[in-house]
Amino acid sequence: MIPHTSARTRRRGGFIFPLLAVPFVLYNIVVFVFFGGNPVNWAAGLFSLPMPSGMPWAITAGDFLLVVGVLLLFVEVLKSTNSARSSIIEHMLSMVVFVAFLVEFLLVGAASSSVFFLLMVMSLIDVVAGFTVSITSASRDVEMN
Repeated sequence: MIPHTSARTRRRGGFIFPLLAVPFVLYNIVVFVFFGGNPVNWAAGLFSLPMPSGMPWAITAGDFLLVVGVLLLFVEVLKSTNSARSSIIEHMLSMVVFVAFLVEFLLVGAASSSVFFLLMVMSLIDVVAGFTVSITSASRDVEMN
């Protein structure tokens, strides 16, 4: 008999909280502590870099936070490819983070910015991609005898 080996290695790690909660918390800290609840200040420039064309490339605080969000979304999608039992809890917590984004976007004036909206969309993509990848990989793990 040939022992059955799975093509995928299961993750042997612990639980990892939803990483898109980090930009959610950062947004709230910055907008309420440093910007006084005014979301317009996300357009404030942090620094600029000279480009070979001769024009400067200005980086705003909102741009920086969005880049952080995109990088964390990439890690979240990678996390969703495992089939460990903890991944179900991680997907449910990602849904909680998305609901928190949505509620704050609808009810809190300081969250009415395009930066917050795009972070919320990233959170939605995380939820949809996580469940889609998990369902797809789970269907491949099922063996037919």
